[in-house]
Amino acid sequence: MLTPIPLLIVPLAIYNIIVFLTPGVEWGASIASIAMMSGATWPITVGDAFLAFCLFILLFEVLKATRISSRSIIDHILSILVFVLALVEFLLVPQAGTSEFALLVAIMLLDVITGFSVSVRVAQRDVALTPPNG
Repeated sequence: MLTPIPLLIVPLAIYNIIVFLTPGVEWGASIASIAMMSGATWPITVGDAFLAFCLFILLFEVLKATRISSRSIIDHILSILVFVLALVEFLLVPQAGTSEFALLVAIMLLDVITGFSVSVRVAQRDVALTPPNG
C-alpha cells in the first residue's frame, strides 16, 4: 500500500545531505561518458544523474495520483508543503542556488500540478459514470 508521504521528499533530502555534508560538491563533475553512434561522447554528470533520479521518482508520484481516496488528498497537501519548503530553501539558502535544485523545484511544481490535474480528471470520470437518481 502506498503511503500518503510525497516521494519527492527523498531527492530533496538527498540533495540537502550532499550539499551540507560535502561542501563544494561539483554537480558538473563527470561520472561517466557514453560513446554515441554519431561519434559524439555524452558525458553524464553528477547533476544529470540526480535529475534523472528525480524524474524517476516523479513517475511514481504520478502513478500515486491516479488513485482516489482520502489519503490522496493528504498526499496532495503534503506535496504542496514540500514544494513550498523547497521553494523557500531555493530562495533563501545559498547552497540551494544551483540549476539542479531549481530543476528539482520545477519537478516538484510539476508533481503538484499533475497530482491535482489527474485527481480532477479521475473525479470527473467517476461522476460521469454515476447513474442518475430517478
